[in-house]
Amino acid sequence: MRRIAIINQKGGVGKTTTAANLSHALALTGASVQTLDMDPQGHLAAHLGYHDPSIKGLGEILLGQAPRREWNLEARENLRLIPAGVNLKTIELKPFDTEIRDRFQRYLAQDVQESDYLIVDCPPASGVLILYALSIVDEIIIPVAGDYLALRGLSDLMSTLKGYSQQVGRGFQFYIVCTRYHQRRRLCWEVKKKLLEYFPNRVFDTHIRETSVLAECPSFGCTSFEYKKGSFGGEDYSRLAMDLIEGRFAS
Repeated sequence: MRRIAIINQKGGVGKTTTAANLSHALALTGASVQTLDMDPQGHLAAHLGYHDPSIKGLGEILLGQAPRREWNLEARENLRLIPAGVNLKTIELKPFDTEIRDRFQRYLAQDVQESDYLIVDCPPASGVLILYALSIVDEIIIPVAGDYLALRGLSDLMSTLKGYSQQVGRGFQFYIVCTRYHQRRRLCWEVKKKLLEYFPNRVFDTHIRETSVLAECPSFGCTSFEYKKGSFGGEDYSRLAMDLIEGRFAS
C-alpha cells in the first residue's frame, strides 16, 4: 500500500480538490483506494457527497471509541472514505499524544481493509493533526497554486516538514503538483519554473488547470469525473494519477 498525505498549510491551493479528484482518478484505474478526512471541517467528505455534520469517523476512533464498519463509507466503486467525525476538532486542540498516535496506527493495521492507496486529506494548518497524519504515511503531495504567495508559503512549509520529520523520526518522499494553473498567465509559468529549479524531479509533469468545474463540483458532492465528463479537471487529474503511478516528473 502506498500511503500518501496531501499537505499544505496555506488554504486555497486546491488541497481537498486534489485529494478528492486524485483519489477518484486512481479508483477509476481499478486500484483500491482508502481515503481519510483529517480536516475537522470535513471538506473531503462533503466533496464526496457526505454533508451530515453529525457523521462519525476518525475523531471518535482516535478518542478510543470502538470503530464501526459503517464509519468506513463506500464512497465510490473502489473508493472508501473515513470521514473526520464530530470529535476530530477536539483532538486538534489537545497536545500530541503517543497513545492516540499508537491507536491510530493499530486501527489502520487491523481494521482498515488493505488497499493499493491510502490518501489522507490534511487540514490547512501546521498543528497536531498533521503529526498524526505523518505517523501513518510514507509520501507527501504538496499542491502549490500558480501565484507568488503560494510559492513563498512553500518555503515555510518545507521548514515545517523538516521539523515534523525530526519529531516522527523519519523522512518522507515528497512531490509537488502545480494547481490552479492558468495557461496564459505568465506568473504561473514563472512559479513552475522556480519549482523545477528548486525541486528537480519532485514536480509532477501534469499541472491542474483552473476551471469552473473544479470550483463547482464540491457543492454538488461529486468529483470532476461525475460533474462534467470530459472536463479539463477530469483530464488533468487522470493524467496526475498516471504521473503518480508511473513516477512522471516535469523537466
